[in-house]
Amino acid sequence: MVDWISGVQNALRYIEDNITGELDYNEIAKQAYVSGFHFQRVFTILCGVPLGEYIRSRRLSLAGTELSAGSTKVIDAAIKYGYESPDSFTKAFTRFHGISPTSAKSMGASLKSFAPLQIKLTLKGGNTMEYKIIEKEAFKVIGALREFHTDTSYQEIPKFWCEHFESGNGKHICGMFGICYDEDGDCKTFSYMIADVYDPEKKMPDDFVIKEIPAHTWAIFPCHGAMPKALQDVNTKIWNEWLPNCREYEIAGDYNIEMYSNGNTDSDDYYSEIWIPVRKV
Repeated sequence: MVDWISGVQNALRYIEDNITGELDYNEIAKQAYVSGFHFQRVFTILCGVPLGEYIRSRRLSLAGTELSAGSTKVIDAAIKYGYESPDSFTKAFTRFHGISPTSAKSMGASLKSFAPLQIKLTLKGGNTMEYKIIEKEAFKVIGALREFHTDTSYQEIPKFWCEHFESGNGKHICGMFGICYDEDGDCKTFSYMIADVYDPEKKMPDDFVIKEIPAHTWAIFPCHGAMPKALQDVNTKIWNEWLPNCREYEIAGDYNIEMYSNGNTDSDDYYSEIWIPVRKV
């Protein structure tokens, strides 16, 4: 059984110990005993900030501290904290601190501090959480596919849904599923589909993609209530309540599927599901 809390804390220590080196996201995920795909999700849920944004903020915070001491050159700080040029470093530094790196070297300059995170969660029992374990054969879906960066996916995926319906594609694909997956191991990006079950008899536009979802054992969690809050609340509970306390199952694949029903998504009675691939420990 994966101890999510200590795993994420291990990853945070690894990041801090290697903050001036080239940080590989998959190597960071190994510290938490989970794939890069799922680590990105659990990190954002538990820490409240995407992994890439956390690393950038820590580096810029440390760079500000060094420059304010007065002895470090701007170009040396840029190289040390992973920037290819002083210009790119200056832009990022100014966005973060509100002043330029050169100004940061002045006595009394006002800088922002971003302290390393410490995960201190109390996992409490006694809460009821609905779920069921289902064996499903492989099945095919069809829909619109797009690649997303993990740091911006929360903002960009809702836009993808809006574009899908505004373009008129909703008449072909109503969006029964929202499917996240990573097949190439590049945990900085992942694929996302707005999809329906594939019907070979139904004529579809050529730009839609057909994908087979492999056979899996799935932990299926019902979500009751208006979107997106109901789904987000259950997703948070999966990672900080159900998985840390589950002794029989562990994550078994780089998929995360959201299933949507017909109906008013703003209704308190709206029904949706989250599917997580699992295997017996």
